Amino acid sequence: MFNSVLGTTLTAMNFFICIGTAFVLGLVIGFIHMLCARTNKNFVITLAILPMLVTLVILLVNGNLGTSVAIVGAFSLVRFRSIPGNSREIMFVFFAMAIGLATGTGYIAFAALFTVIVGLLTLILTKLNFGDVSSRDKILTILIPEELDYTSLFDEEFKEFLSSHKLVKAKTTNMGSMFELTYQVTIKDGANEKQFIDKLRIKNGNLKIALSHPLLEEEL
Repeated sequence: MFNSVLGTTLTAMNFFICIGTAFVLGLVIGFIHMLCARTNKNFVITLAILPMLVTLVILLVNGNLGTSVAIVGAFSLVRFRSIPGNSREIMFVFFAMAIGLATGTGYIAFAALFTVIVGLLTLILTKLNFGDVSSRDKILTILIPEELDYTSLFDEEFKEFLSSHKLVKAKTTNMGSMFELTYQVTIKDGANEKQFIDKLRIKNGNLKIALSHPLLEEEL
């Protein structure tokens, strides 16, 4: 069932079968990504074309010692993406490249089955919100003047509005005249976020305060 369609020599028919299959499966991968996340046109087109390009590279060196070099080179393409992607995008890039490797070595049935299995699992886990964090888990960023001691500055507000908090980063900004503090926080059930921010503004002199979802931080 999973035998390679390629023989000892590459024929025109086998070439177009492998290339055509890679393109169709690339379209499927791009469509799956569109269903799972917000995306952009360029990235979807990349997912559609990438398996075909990897297939072409593998076909050109099929039966040659250069196959291993081609595989390593193909996977190294991931590090040259111009814009860093989130973990989901990197997974889809590897997904598309794996399909290209499978079709490039002639395992058409295996590539199709693998696309269906991984695609269905990805859709199911996405629809089930597997691994999603609570809506009360936030990333809090506060800007304060350098003369303030941030170690206990917001203890009263945190105790009133948060069930947990952790300072994950503190850095200087604006030529060292300010501190930018980043917290992982969990808002108490029923707490008013606007009142929370208003009270923090009193302490930090009405400087910048940002309260965002962790997943949004990753995508940005």
